[in-house]
Amino acid sequence: MWMVKSHRIHQIQKTRVISLGRTGSRIPEQSVLANPSLMTPHLPPSPKPWNTTRILTASTSNKHVPVYLWILIGGYDSLTGYEKRHKPSPEHANALKGDEAFLSADEYLKPTLEDDPLLEVPSEDSSDEEEIEVWPQSPLDLAAAKRQIKRLKQQLQRTKQDMIEYRAFVSERLNFTSVAESLKEPVPSSSIHVAAPLRDDDSHYFQSYGENDIHAVMIQDKVRTATYAQFIMTTPELFRDAVVLDVGCGTGILSLFAARAGAKRVFAVDASDIAEKAMQIVKANDLENVITVIRGKIEEVTLPDDVTHVDVIVSEWMGYGLLYESMLDSVLHARDRFLNPDGGVLAPSQCKMMFGLCEAAEIFKERVGFWSDVYGFDLAAMAADVYNEAIVDVVDSMASEPVVVKDLYLKTIAPKQLDFSSSFTLVSTTERKTNIHAFVLYFDTFFTASGEPIPEDSQVHFVKEGDPILAEVWQVGGKPHISRRMSSGGPLKKPKPKTTSFSTGPLSVPTHWKQTLFLLRDPIIVHEGTIVQGTFICKKSDDNSRELDVEIHYTVKYEGEEPSEAIVQVFKVR
Repeated sequence: MWMVKSHRIHQIQKTRVISLGRTGSRIPEQSVLANPSLMTPHLPPSPKPWNTTRILTASTSNKHVPVYLWILIGGYDSLTGYEKRHKPSPEHANALKGDEAFLSADEYLKPTLEDDPLLEVPSEDSSDEEEIEVWPQSPLDLAAAKRQIKRLKQQLQRTKQDMIEYRAFVSERLNFTSVAESLKEPVPSSSIHVAAPLRDDDSHYFQSYGENDIHAVMIQDKVRTATYAQFIMTTPELFRDAVVLDVGCGTGILSLFAARAGAKRVFAVDASDIAEKAMQIVKANDLENVITVIRGKIEEVTLPDDVTHVDVIVSEWMGYGLLYESMLDSVLHARDRFLNPDGGVLAPSQCKMMFGLCEAAEIFKERVGFWSDVYGFDLAAMAADVYNEAIVDVVDSMASEPVVVKDLYLKTIAPKQLDFSSSFTLVSTTERKTNIHAFVLYFDTFFTASGEPIPEDSQVHFVKEGDPILAEVWQVGGKPHISRRMSSGGPLKKPKPKTTSFSTGPLSVPTHWKQTLFLLRDPIIVHEGTIVQGTFICKKSDDNSRELDVEIHYTVKYEGEEPSEAIVQVFKVR
């Protein structure tokens, strides 16, 4: 039943009535539907005036019927009592003209039932100002307009308060707090679909990886994709008959490599919409018996078929400057939950964050210098924020040898260690006086079949144009490269552990990660041998854990002089 009380609608029971008037007078809905005359703005005469308020829609059997609802300042109180006692038929109700004697009879003003819920007694705070006119007449003068505005403001305030009380009521009845807490708990499931609420930090992140373009960019990054392929497909001792977990699988390309390399089972996990495409890709390549795609966050999924540990975790988790996007946290979570503690391997196994000086003259001109003279106007204010945020771009040289500001060995590093502070000493290698406009940050990535740390003297591989890395992987027929046996011409030295690597630095073919640049407000003037010392501080942003806050403290020391005063600059990586 739908009832209008002080212009509010309440759902009471299954049957509905159309209630008229502040006191709850009503006409059965059946009468409305059976009598078209009640659906038109034609009402019988009444001892007291009628007042139009609004149109409602009555719904019966999925049919929506427009019903003109009328408010009677007086008169229908008696109709309520009459209808209660005599229960007139729809035909009788339709025949009412409004001049019937019972409408003025006091006997029908007394409720048949005490506390009849259909008869509303106005509360002390109710007033005629509660009435809302859908089509109010235009005010005749300023005073009338002001009164109308005042009434509307009061009604708005009451509506706002009603909403506050309604929300409190719903929250109390549904116990939203406990529901929200329960949603935070991991949802164990062996299904390929795992429903889980997204944190605010995660929403945009996972949504962005649901689009095709970003995956095209990554796969077309030859340095990235070919190095992963080379390691996976030329390390049969690691992947043959192995159980592999691909964290953040995207299109599933790394899972496909692992399956081709002989893996027994591959679990490909991704929380974004791209997981649906990955399922289609696995099926199109007839690898459903090897690769299982799991839609969900790695922190919340369980592996099917009672699998508790895997032999290899493979993931392309690196972001700008290595740690942007904080996906490494998820890989470390997977390591702690799923990696076999006896000989399990992470690929990659180690990464190094490299830091150095960079002239960056062209980037300075494009991002800063350009604004100082635009058609003869000074628009330099547009460049002010450039010094607060890191720039992702490509540079082709450095003005110092790079130094390691963070060495991440993935087998043992803890998530809390990803916020760090590291001292650095950079020595200029420029042969002439040069303006240094930026510090540059990039990373080197290493894979080992044993998962052990790389030897200290290991050198990263810089991929150059024409590098044969692709030819070593993509053999005719898709067969993996088979290494030649060494000739036996004398005593053999113990070979170094096999290491596969790539760099995202300026000396390598550019990757989709490019380099991360921190523009200096005041360029450093250096010549050969100038020393720049300081501290590099990196931590997750308080505003968004996927972003980074970076502080660089530094001094400049020229030969024969004392170091300059310390300079501090703060940057966002986002």
